[in-house]
Amino acid sequence: MTDKNIKQVKEFFEARGIKTTVLAFEETTRTSELAAKAIGCEVAQIAKSLVFITDKKAVVLVIASGKSRVDTGKLAKKLEASEVKIADAKTVKEVTGFPIGGVPPVAHSKPLRTFIDASLMSFPVVYAAAGTPNAIIGISPEDLKNVTSAEVADVFE
Repeated sequence: MTDKNIKQVKEFFEARGIKTTVLAFEETTRTSELAAKAIGCEVAQIAKSLVFITDKKAVVLVIASGKSRVDTGKLAKKLEASEVKIADAKTVKEVTGFPIGGVPPVAHSKPLRTFIDASLMSFPVVYAAAGTPNAIIGISPEDLKNVTSAEVADVFE
């Protein structure tokens, strides 16, 4: 959980011509509520990156609004899987290269099929983790959707 992680995220966006600003905080921003409080935005504007694994060992990323909860039944149906569960910390670190609480939506160790919460698309800016549990990056939801090749999907409760 170092500045190396933040640099990796910034360089990912810069290489794609997307201007972003990283906000670093003294306090942790590892939950949607804490991040929103630190930034001074709505919890719904937080774009949390959640990793899920299917019974067939497929790993996917869901970029969810801070107010949304993933419905694993809907996600399983979307993935044509029998079961989907949230990935454990070891798997998250392995497939993304980042620690839980600081997982950004980009710059992962392995490419991940990605879904994005439609409710994020209504904001001019959303805020996602920038590689550590106390760094956030602001980005337009359209840029986020495009740069992650995310599918807008209803996989939420």
